[in-house]
Parts: sequence; C-alpha cells; structure tokens
Amino acid sequence: MKSAADNISAVPATRLAIVATHPIQYHAAWYRLLAVHPELEIHVYYCHRATPAEQANAGFGVEFDWDVPLLSGYPFSFLKNVARVPGDGRFGGFDTPEIKEIIRRHEYDAVMVNGWNYKSAWQAIRACWKTGVKVLVRSDSHLRTPRGFFARIAKAAVYPRFVSRFDGCLAVGKWSREYFLRYGAKPERVFLVPHAVDNLFFSCGAERARPMRSELRKKWGLDPEAIVFAFAGKFIEKKRPMDVVRAVDLAARRGSRLQGLMIGDGPLRRSGEEYVRNHGAPVLFAGFVNQSQIPAAYALCDVLVLPSDGETWGLVVNEAMACGLPAIVSDQVGCGPDLIVARQTGFVFPLGDVEALASQMLQMADNPARLAEMGACAARMINNYSAEAAVDNLVGCLKAILN
Repeated sequence: MKSAADNISAVPATRLAIVATHPIQYHAAWYRLLAVHPELEIHVYYCHRATPAEQANAGFGVEFDWDVPLLSGYPFSFLKNVARVPGDGRFGGFDTPEIKEIIRRHEYDAVMVNGWNYKSAWQAIRACWKTGVKVLVRSDSHLRTPRGFFARIAKAAVYPRFVSRFDGCLAVGKWSREYFLRYGAKPERVFLVPHAVDNLFFSCGAERARPMRSELRKKWGLDPEAIVFAFAGKFIEKKRPMDVVRAVDLAARRGSRLQGLMIGDGPLRRSGEEYVRNHGAPVLFAGFVNQSQIPAAYALCDVLVLPSDGETWGLVVNEAMACGLPAIVSDQVGCGPDLIVARQTGFVFPLGDVEALASQMLQMADNPARLAEMGACAARMINNYSAEAAVDNLVGCLKAILN
C-alpha cells in the first residue's frame, strides 16, 4: 500500500519559466531557493548580459562587474537579443523572439515575467495568451510615481485591458498591490511576493565587521563616536543624494555629533564633494562599493537615508535593515508603507524637505539608546521580507492559479 508521502512525491513539479531583463544581484538568492524547492522546476531566461560600460551608463558612474555570483545555483539561459541598440532604458532594448517558440512548445505550466515595459516581456505575455499557458507578472510600480496628465489618461484607458488578463499579479508591497487593483486586476489574482534581498548574507557580513567597527571607521576617516547616516545608491537626480549632504550639514551645525557617509558614484558626486568643501559639512564619500563589501560598510553606520523621488521600492532599505540599521525615507519611496514604522524602524519625511530630514536625524542622533532599539526592531521587521517568504508566496500563487 502506498503511503501519503509516496502520493505527494508522485505529484509532478510545477514547471515555471522566468523572463528577466538581465542578471540582478537582488534576484540571485531568490532564484537559487526556487531552484531547490521540491514543488518547482524552474528555468530563468535572461534577455541581455549587461557590460561594465552599461552599468556605468545606468547611473553607477563607474564600470564594474558584480563581485558576487549571480548565475550559480539555478538553471538559466541567455536569449538572443536582436535589438538594434541592446540594453536597458528603452522599450526595444530587449527583443528576444525565441521566447515565443519556447512558450509555444508547452514546456512550462506557467511563465513569470518581471515587468512589462520592454519588448521581450510582451513577446512572452502574448505567447502565453495564444497558447493558454498561465502568465504571472511581477511589478513594483506604484501610483505615486510622477506622471504627466496625458500619460495618466493613456494608462487609465489602456492598462485595464491587459492587467485584467494576467493570471497572477505579483505585488511586492502595499503600493504595488494598489497599482494592480487600480488598473483592473481582480483582487483574488493579486498575490504578495515581497521584494527581498539575501538577508542572511547581509546580517552575517555586518556581524563579522562589527567587532572591528572603531578600527574600520578610522580607516574610512569616520569619527568612532559619531552617529553616521549613510546614503547608498546612484548619484543621480532621482535619488536626491544632495538632500542627505545638506541635511547632515544642517543637523551638525545645530550641535549634534553626526556624520554622513555617501556610498556610491554617479554624475552628482562632484556636486556633493564641492558642497562639502565649500561648507565644511561632515560628509565623506566612499565611492562605489561592490556587493561583497557593502555589509561591512553598513556595519560602520547607524542609519540609512533614502530621500528618493519616485523610488518604486528601495532595496537598499532591505539591505540596511538586515544589517540592523533603521532607515529614514522620503514619502515617495515605495517600501515606506511596508517597512517603516515611525519611531520603531525609522521615519518618513516629505520629499525634498531638508529641514524635516535634518530634524529627524537630530532626534535619532541625540538618543543613541533609542536608536539601537530601532535598529533591532528593523532587523526583526525585515525577516518578514525574505527570499524564503517570496518563494513560499510564489508557490502559493502558482497553486491557486493552476488549480
């Protein structure tokens, strides 16, 4: 007689194809966990392999390759990109007709597409519709991203026609769920598959560096006793790095012992450095820090600041919280409603209000004991936004739409 366990093992795994633009450091851990899940059989199809020069042009400011493995632990293929000008930033930059034939062969029970703002995504979505393969679309877009009047009108007219046809709408948080519902998704087809980083990688990396915190701070030119506010990201207009520089300067002039550490590079770095020279602001520029070293950089700091305009999520907040840092974010940062609980895991301030940002910095810098409690609370909060949770929720979504 067969046991219940035998019956379970006899159930075939769900075959899932994943269409993604290019390898992204945040997705690798998630894909590895999906690959070893006993109920799944996955294959990731990439539309493009970004060159170091393309990374620089995307706003990082320097040419580089990620120094952590992005392509190990899961099956993947690079599709042939026939775009005339390949690369991110334009709808036609990813053009991979062969994905249509892969889907037509019915090798997969479902296809998950990351976003829909590139040609390859629509090649996959249309192929799914024509063949009856279930299509899931994951998006972190939200309604607060600045859009012109005509763009809003066009979206209101066009988006419901296709969003309502998705078998599964994978929202990364509260605002992206609102987005799907606004554009016609049926509530029962919206599933939370949270944005996540490799929490263990960041927490362990920070723990290893923390005993050397004073020594490393001196090496980086930081005051061992100061409260350090970190910015991590591209130095571009959307990220608003100058708001951090100005707020640190303003808060320091009011007598608080604090500093700013600007991690990253890009077009606005020169402006920030010039401001620091002219005003004597206590802000240091670390330059680009690759993924293997970023946990140690967070371990030197006390708070992350993300003042962005129209940030769809802000995964640097996940990184910092995994390292035990609270965060201050603008009210246009997508992760705010999910990750920021006022006075527990951080603060939210009005976009562009440098005075309000400086005031929140002072509140945190002047109460180190409370700041430590907030960091511990942030570390607990981010456990709910893990790659493991994203795997479990995606498996639940697949069961719901395939049954």
